[in-house]
Amino acid sequence: MSRQRSLRHDRRAEHRVVAASVLPRSRTGRVGIGAWLVLACVVAFPVYALNRHAAVVDWHLLFGIPCLASATAYVAYRIDKRRAEAGAWRISEWTLHTIEMCGGWPGAFLAQRRYRHKIAKRSYQFTFWLIILLHHLLAADSLAGWKYTRMLIDGIR
Repeated sequence: MSRQRSLRHDRRAEHRVVAASVLPRSRTGRVGIGAWLVLACVVAFPVYALNRHAAVVDWHLLFGIPCLASATAYVAYRIDKRRAEAGAWRISEWTLHTIEMCGGWPGAFLAQRRYRHKIAKRSYQFTFWLIILLHHLLAADSLAGWKYTRMLIDGIR
């Protein structure tokens, strides 16, 4: 039984090595144009929603908080990648996802592509894209005058 587990583990490790060698890598360590285009498309709707609220709420807060969260996420990913390479104590996935939930997902997206960190782990990517979807749903709800949030609150009561 332990030999079967060992073989399964080895196959998984081989798969990771093969997957890592097949995925394109930037020689210069830069984020490719495709990633920038995806980011621009994904960020456009939440930015539009934030812009619609700029007349009511100070735009410094509306755009400053997500920018600060994105910078924090980017730095956290870099620190986690360095610690992973050194075999040191890592930043928990929960912490990374919390930063993303606070609006840091654009910076996390860029850091994932720049440092090739956390992009092969499917469970992590599932949660990451779920956070982005949640931000889009909140943007849509804010544009609808918080209609769905009110319905949810009324349903809880």
